This record gives sequence, C-alpha cells and structure tokens, in this order.
Amino acid sequence: MSSTLIRSIISLPFAVSALTMLAITPAHAESTLAASIQVNQVGFHPAAPKVAVVPTGAARDFAVVPADGGEAVFTGTTGDADDWAFSSGEVALADFSGLQAPGLYRIEVEGVGESHIFEIGDSVYDALNDAAIKAYYFNRASTALPAQYAGDWARAAGHPDTQVMIHASAASDSRPEGTIISSPKGWYDAGDYGKYIVNSGISTYTLLAALERDRERYTARELNIPESGNAVPDLLDEVMWNLDWMLTMQDPADGGVYHKLTTLNFVGEVMPADTHEQRYVVQKGTAAALNFAAVMAVASRVVGEYEQAFPGRAAEMLAAAERAWQWAQANPDLPYRQPDDVKTGGYGDGEFSDEFAWAAAEMFITTADPRYWEAVDFAGTQNAVPSWSQVSGLAWMSLAHHVDGLGDAANTALIGNRVVELADAVLATAENSAWGVPLQRSDFVWGSNSAVLNRAMMLLQAYDLSGKPEYVDGAQALLDWVLGRNPTGYSFVTGHGDKTPMHIHHRQSQADDVVDPVPGFVAGGPQPGQQDKCEYPSKMPAESFVDHWCSYSTNEVTINWNAPLVYVTGVLESINAAR
Repeated sequence: MSSTLIRSIISLPFAVSALTMLAITPAHAESTLAASIQVNQVGFHPAAPKVAVVPTGAARDFAVVPADGGEAVFTGTTGDADDWAFSSGEVALADFSGLQAPGLYRIEVEGVGESHIFEIGDSVYDALNDAAIKAYYFNRASTALPAQYAGDWARAAGHPDTQVMIHASAASDSRPEGTIISSPKGWYDAGDYGKYIVNSGISTYTLLAALERDRERYTARELNIPESGNAVPDLLDEVMWNLDWMLTMQDPADGGVYHKLTTLNFVGEVMPADTHEQRYVVQKGTAAALNFAAVMAVASRVVGEYEQAFPGRAAEMLAAAERAWQWAQANPDLPYRQPDDVKTGGYGDGEFSDEFAWAAAEMFITTADPRYWEAVDFAGTQNAVPSWSQVSGLAWMSLAHHVDGLGDAANTALIGNRVVELADAVLATAENSAWGVPLQRSDFVWGSNSAVLNRAMMLLQAYDLSGKPEYVDGAQALLDWVLGRNPTGYSFVTGHGDKTPMHIHHRQSQADDVVDPVPGFVAGGPQPGQQDKCEYPSKMPAESFVDHWCSYSTNEVTINWNAPLVYVTGVLESINAAR
C-alpha cells in the first residue's frame, strides 16, 4: 500500500477505522521504489528521537523538506561515517529529533539522494498496531472470512478440524491411534496451515501481555472483526479464537498437551478451502504442557476481568493450567521428537528450565500461591530476549509488570535487577552499530525481525520499571529498523511504508488473486543462512533478504513475529501520548 494512501487513511475520523479501510481497499505497494537514505517509512511521534541513515564516506549536510516540496524545515549535519560488520559500505547518522512539527516529510542530501516519505504526528502507529492485530484474523482457521471484514482478502472456510486423528506418537489407552477428536479454531502458525502449541504459546502470551499493560488503549480500538462491538476489546476477542483451540489440545484423561496439529506433510500453494489432507495431533511433550500452563494462567486473569462476557471461562483456564503443570511435573523431560512420517514444523526443544520458570511465574502471579515461586530457582534463572525456544524472558516480563502485587514470597529486587541488566546489555550493542541500532550478530537468525522486536519489548519493560528515556529511545531505534531504517530499504510490514514486501511466504497471499499480500504481517527479515536456496543480493547478515515467495528463510510470516510488533507499537503509542 502506498504511503500516501496510508497517511490519508490515518487522517480519517476514528469512526471509519484505518483497519476497516485497509480491509476494503488494497493499493499496490510501491515495492519497486528505491531510496538512497533509509528512514522509518511510517513515521515518528513529535517528541520521539528521529534518525535516518545516509550512505556516505564523510559527514554531510542534510535537509528535511515537506513531502510535497518547498523550503527545508530542518537542516543539520550527519555524524561521522562508519562501517558495520553486518552490512557493506560506510554510513552516517542524520539526527533530526529537533523537528517536531506534524506533517509529511522526506530527507535530502545533495549528491546522495533522498529518503522515502515519513510522517511526524500523534498516533502515528495506531493504524500499524491495528493492522498487526488484524493479521491474526486473516490467519484464523476453521472459518470463512467474509468480505465485510476481510475486504479483497475474503476467503472460504478451510480446515474445520472437527475430524482430527490421534497420531501414533500421541496415542494413549483412552485415545488410541486413529481416534478422532475435534480441535477447531486457532490461528495458522505461519506461511503454512499448521497449528503449534509451542509457537502459539509465546504469541498468545505477548498479545495478552499487551492487553494487561494497556487495557484502556485496547478497549477503545475496534478492528472490524465479527466480534466487534461486543463490549470486549477486539484484541481479546481475537486471542480467544486461539485460546479456544489451545484448550482442545489438552488430553482430558491426564492433562498432557499435544505438541501440534498438522498434516503429515506441508501442502502446496493453495487456499485453505482447497486442501483436504488428513490432519493429526502429534505427541505430548514437556514444552507443550508448560507453554500451555503459562498461557492459560495469564488468560485466566485477563479473561476474569470479563466474566460477564465469558462466564466460567477464567476458572476453566486456570484449572487447565494447573492440570498441565501437574503433568509437566510428572513428565519433566519429555522433548518433542519428530516422528518419521511427519514432515511439518518441529518446534523441538530439549531444555525446559526456561519453560518451568515461565509457567511457575504465571501460576504464582495468578494464584498468589508461594509454592509456585518456590518450585523454581529464580535466583539461578537468567533473563533473555524471548523466542519460541527461550521463554525465561517472559517470566521476568510478567513478574516485572506485577511486581507491586507479588507479596513477600517474591524477591522483588531480583526481578528489577534481571530486567534492567538485560536492557542495559541490549543497549550496549548499539555502541558498535554504524546504523545506530542495538543489534549484534546473533540477532540475524531465522525471523530476525522477531529478535529485533523482542529486544525492543524487553527495553520497554526496563522503562516501565525505571522511567529512563534511553530505554524508550532504544526501542524506537529497533522499531525504526523494522520500518525501513535498515540496509535492505524495506519497511518489513506488509502494507505499511513506501517499499514493503509484496511476495511473502504465506500460502493465502500466494494463492489468492489479490496483488497485494495480506496486510499487517511482518516478514522474517535478513539473515545469512539462506536455507531455501533462493538467489540473494548479498551474504552480509543485514542484507541477506529477498522479497520472493521462495524465500521462506527471510520472507515468511509467523504469529510469533507479529506479536511483539503489536506490543511495541502499542506501548510506544501509550508512552508518547503521555509525554
């Protein structure tokens, strides 16, 4: 979608939401546009730091000019040029934080070129935040997406999942191999049509954490989904679609949780309604049980605030969490091992101390039972930037948010130290970055944009505890990276920016007849592994990205990569609104 159309949408009265417009009127993204100067293509709040990157071997004068032409409204000189081990060439930073007047602008440097258009204004991330949430609606399983909600991305229902088979690896006395169970709803995990408990865990948690932190904000947002207008935040309505599915993945006989629900093999480039292969639930495991326990504990306290809308559901979720915890206690070291006949995503993990810490933290917060705090050696549990396979950071994130209500059992000083220590370590990596972003070599992994956004999320935890603005500034720099201030020149969120991915590895976007991909998805991002054997422009870690369907290693989308985009954009909106 062009930046001009997006900005015209943003300026509409709230009664006609930006997401409603996005779901009705796609516009071909200007993906062929190139810009010499890289900047956040969505924009900035007036009080936020504003930095662009200029390719140059020396300091240069720069000017910020109105998008429609005219005299410069801000001028400055870049810092000294420097290189970075993860990208080619020397660059310099152009800091125009002093410009706070609302408007549409671009940056120009004589002899170098110009940037894409960007906006300065209040609520500059509202439409982006809405779209990142609504991407989950577009990935709903077991339902049609009518045009009134999905616009040009309307589609027929697929995968009812009411006749799912117990795989041999998941068989038990009460549910032998071949038993049929019903396990509908949930979100398609990524570019494929599988549903995975482990990846649903971190995704669902992060969305619930966004709601816990900013309940007032999300209560006021309408996303044009079927549940809109029901006196429940649309974000929670969307999350309930996945929670309902997750609950069906628990074996009622023993409390164990199946690892995933998929076909035996990935299907081709087809729409959901056009694939009818048998689907299975596969193997119970410790990681699945603990992810499930943690998420259901969080959900029970969030859903409990809406008891009238969801009578009895909070109690149901907490009981399910307790049963999954008990199963994991009895089965503390049961890793997922991919059966020979199953070729879909593994999400295998052989170390569970982080999952135990996360589940124990959430159960402790929800129940106030000190036995959960005592069940884990929190003093020996480090903090880490979250990923689907490393979730200790989620434990510290929740403990930090609820620190004032934890009681005497918890070590509140330890909680604060763990959060701030990680944030300081993240910020320190910016010192070695010519691009001014706190990233290191280990962040350029499969789904690097998720690593970027989760780093930003952890910085925002430290801000909430300390109030130090440098943590918000670091989070802003990381969001800037995702939205265009990076060596590829892409704003990685579909439909948001002048140059966005058009050919994401996402079966619906590939198989439908719509030119534009489903909006609101963040693409995986650059990483040098190049596992898919596509042709890439570079092997440099920060440049190894290609906008092509074949590139599942850099251009796929997943639910866990979108979740921190929701969290970070929402929190930055809240923080900047209070400045």
